[in-house]
Amino acid sequence: MGQLTGGDPSLLRRINSAVVLHALRATGCATLTEITRVTGLSRPTVEGVVEGLIEGGLVVEAAADDGGARRQGRPARRFRFRAEAGHLLGLEVGPHRVAALLSDLDGRVLGAQAKEVDETAPADERLDRLRGAVAELLRRAGVARGSLRAVGVGTPGIVEADGTVRLSTALPQWTGLRLAERLSRSFRCPVLVENDANAAAVAEHWKGAATETDDVVFVLAGLSPGAGSLIGGRLHRGYGGAAGEIGALHLLGREATPEALLSTTDEPLHPLDEQAVAEVFALARKGDQQARAAVERFIQRLVHDVAALVLALDPELVVIGGWAAGLDGVLEPLRRELARYCLRPPRVALSLLGEAAVATGALRLALDHVEEQLFAVEGTVTRR
Repeated sequence: MGQLTGGDPSLLRRINSAVVLHALRATGCATLTEITRVTGLSRPTVEGVVEGLIEGGLVVEAAADDGGARRQGRPARRFRFRAEAGHLLGLEVGPHRVAALLSDLDGRVLGAQAKEVDETAPADERLDRLRGAVAELLRRAGVARGSLRAVGVGTPGIVEADGTVRLSTALPQWTGLRLAERLSRSFRCPVLVENDANAAAVAEHWKGAATETDDVVFVLAGLSPGAGSLIGGRLHRGYGGAAGEIGALHLLGREATPEALLSTTDEPLHPLDEQAVAEVFALARKGDQQARAAVERFIQRLVHDVAALVLALDPELVVIGGWAAGLDGVLEPLRRELARYCLRPPRVALSLLGEAAVATGALRLALDHVEEQLFAVEGTVTRR
């Protein structure tokens, strides 16, 4: 094994800054003595780093707090990480709506905004609606656009590493769209684009039903379901970003379309939208036999799609999200049927984040990007 070397003095300063900043963020507020103890750095080094971070706007001296008791002598100076030093956006682009979440550098949500959009809207109109939602959100929160450090975006489709949507059947004019490039015109910070189901999986692991689970499959259950998977706590995108596209399984010799599966007549269900499907589920709850048969077909298809991922990945937990998760009677049939098909049935739970899952996951991806810049020290040494 080669010797690890710090390379140059500026590299060491960056590492020390990341270590001190991470310690301040974790403790909330600390004195120089406490930072020295936590980081293992020398007192002069900590003093120099803290002063540099104050000049950079990332650290501020905290107001004195004597807890209501008078103490003799001058109290020790305390410092805190300035979460308000920058802001993050998490954006969702969906068939029926666009949404935005705003947070500080701790990931604390400061505001949200959503706007409806017609499912037939062209790409330019959909992006205009998204920009409008962002502008309104920033205005209401009193946040300058220039304070944004990163923007995460969740969208249907297969997404390339550069933020280009390689394929999307859910949104008109979306296939081939250079989404990151288009949105970058509105921001002076990195724009990170991710598949919507992948973003939702990250969200559930961060703040939802999978916070205690590192091996999880999130199913964005709709008429054409998609899935995002975390393996060992890390998002699994696949070689080309197409992992989890279980909605394409119907192409493998199964010709029944969602319109046929959910029909209660001899004709395909039309229009095929969320309201029409909800009505079919409502009829099934009332005992309508044709509606119950339609629901059974829909759930069976969903189970087959999910079972394929479960058999391949063996997750501890499957989280069901998307609009179908809000339909009564979905969870128990899924548990029952997965127990039939899977060698080791996973736990199955409903999303705790609901329709906020995609934007929340996009926000987490933006936060990950900023944390990597501010706190990560991995890979900062060279190998000789």
